[in-house]
Amino acid sequence: MRDVATAAGVSPMTVSNVLTGRRATSPETRRVVLEASERLGYRLNVAARSLRRGRTGVVGLAVPSLDAPYFGQLAGRLAARLAREGLRLVVEQTGASPEGEAAAVRDSRGGAYDGLVLSAVGLGGDVRALAGDLPVVALGERQDLRRVDHVGMANTEGARAAAALLLERGCRRLAVVGSPPWEQLDEPGGHDGDAFRLRARGVRDAVRAVPGARARAVTFGTALEDGVRCGRALAAGEPVDGVVALTDTLALGVLRGLADSGLRVPDDVLVVGFDDVREAATSVPSLSSVAPGHDAMVEEVVRLLLRRMADPAEKEEDVVAPFSVVERESTRRA
Repeated sequence: MRDVATAAGVSPMTVSNVLTGRRATSPETRRVVLEASERLGYRLNVAARSLRRGRTGVVGLAVPSLDAPYFGQLAGRLAARLAREGLRLVVEQTGASPEGEAAAVRDSRGGAYDGLVLSAVGLGGDVRALAGDLPVVALGERQDLRRVDHVGMANTEGARAAAALLLERGCRRLAVVGSPPWEQLDEPGGHDGDAFRLRARGVRDAVRAVPGARARAVTFGTALEDGVRCGRALAAGEPVDGVVALTDTLALGVLRGLADSGLRVPDDVLVVGFDDVREAATSVPSLSSVAPGHDAMVEEVVRLLLRRMADPAEKEEDVVAPFSVVERESTRRA
């Protein structure tokens, strides 16, 4: 680095600022430093720098799936926010299994990451015992996780508000797509932190508050194709006038399935989803959805992670992000 500084006629600190992007430099200074670095064949030794600092500058994000729009957009938001703190993001897929999630935590302890953001679906128990000194923030569904910072969604409240929107629009025969069987919602032994169970309970609460309203659970899976099959099944079965899909992925599939079967949204059926992914605003019709507070969640995740990195002994926090219902064409009748 000193050789590059001498060749470029700048200080070693300026070379460091250019190559790491830690501080802004003028375009001309950047050009001169990069040309000198290329001419001399200099590259930052990231491993040596990490050993010296005791930090890698990398945060891991472990999510159930990489092909779901919600998790892809979450990764983009989190990467952009961490970059403002001089940190990079590495994303891995756990397969939504306890083994995959536990492996993500254990492997991260090996020093690859300065911290881990974990979207847990199957993992439970004492996370601190598994993570050791690794700073971990659990995101989304807590289930029975213990001794870990957590940033969650208002799953029950958000779904209740989504169902209330349909009920206000006159719907009385609802289908809840993605819900566990209705009779299982309160059975012991399940994960009370499961998002689908919590959201289904919210819909049930809203329906129970309106005389004459009823709802039934419809479950085909959680993928986009499952939503398509569900939409076709709804069109062929007992009539419904409103659909609460417990994720936007399912809701977008339902829109396609209903259209394939000749039912029009919102003329024949109203549809609302949950997650407010970007595709919700561009579908035809555009999809009403529960926005779970994406930006607020990311801000809280980064705050808790940085706090935990600075002081591992800090007391754990459990934060719930504010939500809103974004109404679009799928719930607006002429």
